[in-house]
This record gives sequence, C-alpha cells and structure tokens, in this order.
Amino acid sequence: MKNIRLFIGFFIIFLGLSSSLFAAPGEIETTLNVEKSYDAKDVVLIFQNELIDVMKHGKELGFRGRYDKLESAILESHDLTKIARIVVGKEWKKLSNEQKLKLTDVFSRLSISAYAYNFKEFSGESFEYVSEDQTARGGVIVHTTFIRPDDKDVKFDYMLKKVANNWRIINIIANGVSDLALKRSEYTSVLKRQGFDTLIAKINEKIDNYAK
Repeated sequence: MKNIRLFIGFFIIFLGLSSSLFAAPGEIETTLNVEKSYDAKDVVLIFQNELIDVMKHGKELGFRGRYDKLESAILESHDLTKIARIVVGKEWKKLSNEQKLKLTDVFSRLSISAYAYNFKEFSGESFEYVSEDQTARGGVIVHTTFIRPDDKDVKFDYMLKKVANNWRIINIIANGVSDLALKRSEYTSVLKRQGFDTLIAKINEKIDNYAK
C-alpha cells in the first residue's frame, strides 16, 4: 500500500465488460488482441485488469517478471511516443530523429519499470468504472476509481486519443493531478538547463533504482 501511495504521487500514472465493477481475473481479457478493435473504455479496463493480476502475483513474479508481464500491456494501451513528445513540449522539435527514438525508448522503459516496482503486492484492491466523456477534440476521458480497502480511494481519469483505428492512453490524472503536467515541467527544465544527454542519464538512473 505504501508503494502505491508513493507511485500515485510520482507517476499519477498508463470490455463489453462489466458496466460498473472491475471484473475478477479470468472474467475479462487481460491483454489486447491486435486483431480486434476496442473502444476507449475497453483499453482502460483491460489494462487495469492486468495491473490487478500482476499485483496478485507480484511476489512470485519478482521485478523482472512483473516488468515482462506489464511491458506488452503498457505498449499496447499507451501512446508512449506521443506522451514523450508532449512531456518535452517545444523542445521535441529541436531533437534529432535519433534522439526522439532514444527518448521514447527510455521513457517507455521508465514507465514500465515504475509500474513493475510499485504495483508489486495485493491487499484487496480493485478498479471501478464510473463513466466516460467525449472531448472537444475527438478524444475520450474514462473515469474510474481505484478502491483500496485500507486506505482512501483514488480517482483515476484516463485521457485517450485514437492512433490509426486504436484508442491509446495519452495522459492519466489521479485525484486531479496530471501526469503529463508533472513530467513536462521536470523534463523541459532538464533539457533546457542541462541538455539531452543529462535527461537520458537521469531517466536511466531512475530505471536502475526501480530494478534494484
């Protein structure tokens, strides 16, 4: 529980299912089928179901096992390239193609590592679907609640946009705090003051700390 509280502060973190309650493992899909088309709600709930499943087996899986199980779930549900572009703002245009690819790769590994490190134990938590809204620019916001039996519930709002024909998460807001806003402030500051290589080094350092 302590790890998840810390995680919410850091990452504020990235069907045809139950209409209100998050279903138990085995009742819904836990991975996205690339041959199927999912709506925004489906993408969020499948990802959340995978998180709960990883938490339930967290100790036996270990960090590497949790990372491996979550890697495909995150890559399939999040638009990490778009997120990486957004978090560095105008600085993105100044990067070379090689730097853009490198930033997207290291940011993806950071995201997966953060989930693997923090969602490693289960104490009866569950997700509850609340509602969804259309945005003015064609996106969707899926509202959910993370229920914690021994602590206060957390409101998670997932912002999704379509990439080709697939819905992908581009931002997660926890109790009103935006993940993108936090990262954009941090990343752009490092890029402007210390440069690209320093930013990559700092992100890699965080990844290494999660894996210890």
